[in-house]
Amino acid sequence: MKIIKETLAEDATAYLRGYIKDADDTSTHENYPAVIVVPGGSYTHIPEAQAETLALAFSNLGYQCFYLRYHFAGEKKPLLPAPVIDLAQAVALVRRHADEWHVDANTIVIAGFSVGGHIVSLYSDYWHTDWLKTQSGSASISLKPQAVILGYPVINPALGFPTDAETLAAWTSTPDKFAADQHVSAANPPTFIWVTGDDPLVPAKNSLAYAKALAENNIPYELHVFHHGPHGIALANHLTAWKRDADQPHVAHWLKLAEEWLNETLTQTE
Repeated sequence: MKIIKETLAEDATAYLRGYIKDADDTSTHENYPAVIVVPGGSYTHIPEAQAETLALAFSNLGYQCFYLRYHFAGEKKPLLPAPVIDLAQAVALVRRHADEWHVDANTIVIAGFSVGGHIVSLYSDYWHTDWLKTQSGSASISLKPQAVILGYPVINPALGFPTDAETLAAWTSTPDKFAADQHVSAANPPTFIWVTGDDPLVPAKNSLAYAKALAENNIPYELHVFHHGPHGIALANHLTAWKRDADQPHVAHWLKLAEEWLNETLTQTE
């Protein structure tokens, strides 16, 4: 496996880290589908060890895997839409290097967690728009994701996170533009969502609002609301548990459910 790091921004702040399987003549896949993990961190940091563990979990499922270090609050004022632009540049980068990195350029999945889910849900809404193509410098290459996974996502700043006006002001002066449930259209990709019903930081109503918007626009989706689990549990097992209660064997089924959903969804989009 080759580990790569590609800078996305002129200021060298945002980057894409990848874990690339070598070509294997005995493999049934000449090229692999790709997953780009967009981790959480409240727009102030990303938990890089957790991001790597999430990415490698998808590697074990047969994907070329990456994670995105996007811009944080304070690095851009206001922050949004810079992380969404970072993600567009990451998708374009993977497609440009598809042959070199043994990626099936027609099969790119994006998985966002917490505020990473905010970035990914917004990207799902806006990937086809002229402003995103222009600002990311990616007008000449497709930015379309074939499928999206959202784990305990922030969707709409009015739905419980953030909890203070100062934090929101650091994100944006136009929160309605970045309320992802308000901008779903027929162009959104199939979406898998999972959340815990008693998430104490990002209320589950974020996920419910996005699922409702997908349903109203006839976008294929799957939603799993597990009854209990703290925020930020990632794989929900011992590999990513940051406290005892974050090791939740029942919730950990989300990864197998997502794998099954992806296998069916990506077959249908071929």
